[in-house]
Amino acid sequence: MNHVLFSLIAAWIMGIVAVWALIPLLVRLKFGQNIRGEGPKQHLKKSGTPTMGGIAFIVVLFLAMLLFGPYDESTLIVTGITILYGLLGFCDDFIKTVKKRNLGLRAYQKMLGEIAIAALLIYAAVEVLGRGTSLHIPGAGFVELGIGYYVLAFVLIAGVTNGVNLNDGLDGLAAGVSFFVYLGYAMIANWCVEHPPFPSVNYGTLTVFAAVMAGICLAFLFFNHHPAKVFMGDTGSLFLGGGLAVLSILTGTELLLIVIGGVYVIEALSVIIQVTSFKLTGKRVFRMTPIHHHFEQLGWKETKVVVMFWLMAVVCVGLGLLLFFTFFA
Repeated sequence: MNHVLFSLIAAWIMGIVAVWALIPLLVRLKFGQNIRGEGPKQHLKKSGTPTMGGIAFIVVLFLAMLLFGPYDESTLIVTGITILYGLLGFCDDFIKTVKKRNLGLRAYQKMLGEIAIAALLIYAAVEVLGRGTSLHIPGAGFVELGIGYYVLAFVLIAGVTNGVNLNDGLDGLAAGVSFFVYLGYAMIANWCVEHPPFPSVNYGTLTVFAAVMAGICLAFLFFNHHPAKVFMGDTGSLFLGGGLAVLSILTGTELLLIVIGGVYVIEALSVIIQVTSFKLTGKRVFRMTPIHHHFEQLGWKETKVVVMFWLMAVVCVGLGLLLFFTFFA
């Protein structure tokens, strides 16, 4: 585990330097956050806070993997796919902040971008790295799904990327939750080094990658904790979600991600429940969604909500690791 700790600390230091250097540039370029009027009113004061801090994520990941990752197909795929998701988020943020179109990319444009990157990820995993189309089902081992795996993988990738995106709504929330989730995946990938589920995948690369991503999240928290000096934007949230999709597919833990990333699932489900209920009955189940805003509307302080969700993430990751070493390992 020494290399995990080293990669995490190195990425943390690089991340602090990168974000520290980026914030004045974002201010100078006037890349400030536009706060939507239908959100919590107390968030309006955050309008103008520098956003697109996820640019630093892309830079740090590229440099860290260049320095610490072996030069092989696994490194190229996990790094390249994650950066592509970050660049898609950058396009969305750029339109919001520079073009002043509050909703960013149109829904179909964002969806097409996500589908294209997801297709590239699945092709690379199945055809290039030889991951195959089997799914690990607890108690049954790896079960061949054939074409069905492609459908499941698309749903998984869309779910996790959008789940992280929904989670990014309070100061320090997404960065803190993602830190714990990536730390959990660093442990899983490290175990896979000695017990590879797919022999052609370099799990040493995945271990370094997960540790670097955890370090990036921890560094961003230094500037993103309440009151935030910078936001990650879609550049950061899609980047983080894409990285988790890569890890779950290449470690064969697609179903386990539902548990490890339980906070993201809860956030996404709250929105689905709210929209469905309102369309069918005209009534809202929650005061506001994603669900972290519901607690704010109940009168909870933002910091209290964030800490509660961090603790939920710790529980979800702990339960996920328990299930992994019980049924997957």
